[in-house]
Amino acid sequence: MDETEFWELVDTTREDAEGDPEEQADLLVERLVRLDPEAVLDFARHFESRYHRAYRWDLWGAAWLLLGGASDDAFDYFRCWLIGQGREVFEGALHDPDALADLLDDFDEEIDGDGEDLGYAADEAYEQLTGTVAPGLGLPPAPEEPEGTPLDLENEALLADRYPRLWERFGD
Repeated sequence: MDETEFWELVDTTREDAEGDPEEQADLLVERLVRLDPEAVLDFARHFESRYHRAYRWDLWGAAWLLLGGASDDAFDYFRCWLIGQGREVFEGALHDPDALADLLDDFDEEIDGDGEDLGYAADEAYEQLTGTVAPGLGLPPAPEEPEGTPLDLENEALLADRYPRLWERFGD
């Protein structure tokens, strides 16, 4: 599976799920089990590499504003959700996290921002196909700390200054 196929699966399942991340995860599993196990592992590699790329302080700040706070786990699930939003939103957020204010038409913090199930879709599909747990993906280990300069996420003045568009839409 190449990068284009990866993003096509993400996009079509998001569209078919009408943006519901839990439904999108279920659809991803359904579509992945139609592939061979190696293609499922390729999907997992694409997903995991993007998940690690998004482990950045500037994105954590954006997630904090969108979610009204974001613990370690909440930020993990946010990164999965961000991948589930597709290439344009994902790459746009990596380029400029404040651009999420423009990239996201609607955002309901009760539904959006939590893509935990998306993070497990490839593992679930692989296990359904093979009856075994997915092997290691052969990727570099996850970073121990987010990339970039740490932010005081509870400093509202800093967040308002750093993310003016997100602050205008989602700040207190």
